[in-house]
Amino acid sequence: MNLSISPPPFDGAPVVVLIAGLGGSGSYWLPQLADLELEYQVVCYDQRGTGNNPGELPETYSLAQMADELWQALETAGITRFCVVGHALGALIGLQLAVDRPAAIRALVCVNGWLTLHPHTRRCFQVRERLLHAGGAQAWVEAQPLFLYPADWMAARQPRMEAEEALALAHFQGKTTLLRRLNALKRADFSRQTTHIHCPVQIICSADDLLVPAVCSSQLHAALPDSVITVMPRGGHACNVTEPEVFNALLQNGLASLLHRHERLSKELP
Repeated sequence: MNLSISPPPFDGAPVVVLIAGLGGSGSYWLPQLADLELEYQVVCYDQRGTGNNPGELPETYSLAQMADELWQALETAGITRFCVVGHALGALIGLQLAVDRPAAIRALVCVNGWLTLHPHTRRCFQVRERLLHAGGAQAWVEAQPLFLYPADWMAARQPRMEAEEALALAHFQGKTTLLRRLNALKRADFSRQTTHIHCPVQIICSADDLLVPAVCSSQLHAALPDSVITVMPRGGHACNVTEPEVFNALLQNGLASLLHRHERLSKELP
């Protein structure tokens, strides 16, 4: 796995690992990079089977494997202590790392994540899978923005939508790969594992997320008593893309607060 690692802005700068959702591409976080790189050493990557990290996935591919692949790549790069910012599937990978590698995770930010798959989200994926089987990559890619972006935001950006669709088609991860990654996502369930998560957690969600209802983040917050939650009033599922200024401010302030809490808790440990 190839990691994209920015130079540290200063000696000892905290490391922030950005994990995209089902699309899997590190480029998803482009609206955040310039701001984050002022304060952090930022790591992005294309998940296995996507973008510049091609490769066949096992039929039984799991979220635990996704998390372990990232951990192995980070360890090889000499990065063993870091913060995680994950979106949707990326938030689940972050939760898995917090369970499996608690000593490595300084802070975790979950964006539109969940404990276990919500019935509405499952229904959305069932519809999208039928589109994939019936109409192939073209149908999947054309439907995807409907689940990511608010309607008015898309309507005002038709040329951008067309360009994004062309790019997504050109770099489509493949039907088999997509379905195996999607199945791993649907099987993930953290409802009985939150007691193993001890790092400070920030939860960000959007009130108008069509794919993952905001109640999913509320449930995650309730299961993690020391977490903090912010509900953005708008932005859709891809709120970091559609409302970058609002999101970036929340993320920057949140990371600073989480790291402060982490250091304070570390000093209190015997």
